[in-house]
Formats: sequence, C-alpha cells, structure tokens
Amino acid sequence: MTIRRLKTYTGGQGYVYQYYYVGKRPATVGLSDAPAVEYVFDVTADRKTMFSVSIFVPQDTLRGWASHHGRELTGAEEYAAVKMRLFRGFDEIEDMMGRGRSLLLDRPALEEVLATLGVA
Repeated sequence: MTIRRLKTYTGGQGYVYQYYYVGKRPATVGLSDAPAVEYVFDVTADRKTMFSVSIFVPQDTLRGWASHHGRELTGAEEYAAVKMRLFRGFDEIEDMMGRGRSLLLDRPALEEVLATLGVA
C-alpha cells in the first residue's frame, strides 16, 4: 500500500488547498493530439471533496527548453516546474474544481517558473 504525503498550500484566492502527487503518464494535449506528459495531483479545498488536477507538459515544450539551454531538464527540475504550475493555478483560479482541472505548462510558463527557481 502506498502512503501519500498530504501537503498544504494557501492560494492567492484565499483557499487552503491540500494535495498529493498521484503520478505521471504519457498523454496527448490539444486538438493536434501532440504527445505530452500528464502529471496528476489529487486536491481538496474543503477537506471533504477530492478532485484530480492534471498538469500537461508537451514534449515540444521540453525539447524546446533543452535546445535553448543545451541540456535536458532533470526529473526533479521537471517535477518542480510542474508543481510551480499547480501553485500558480491555486493562486489564480478561484474555482479550481470547476475551471482548474486541466492545466498546461507551455514554454513561456516553463521558462518563467524555472527562472523563479534559479534553473538555467
């Protein structure tokens, strides 16, 4: 049995979210069915209702970053960027359960969050 570590984050909208990482899997994103990696988190804002939030990272985004920076992201760096995208969703989206279930980590967002983390 897997024991999940429940973490807490206070979002910019005033909600206190609890979440845990479920895992990642290959996925497609967009109308073109472009290949991506989907990171899945289970989230609650009221400690009663749990819902999944998926962060999609297109393979083109990762390849573009690697080409620009001369190296691929490590697994830890990629996960950190995904988590920062989740936090941005918590900060910016008032109704995460209704409007924040599927978030995209595109190239500009990836560059921004990695710069915030000091990853170059």
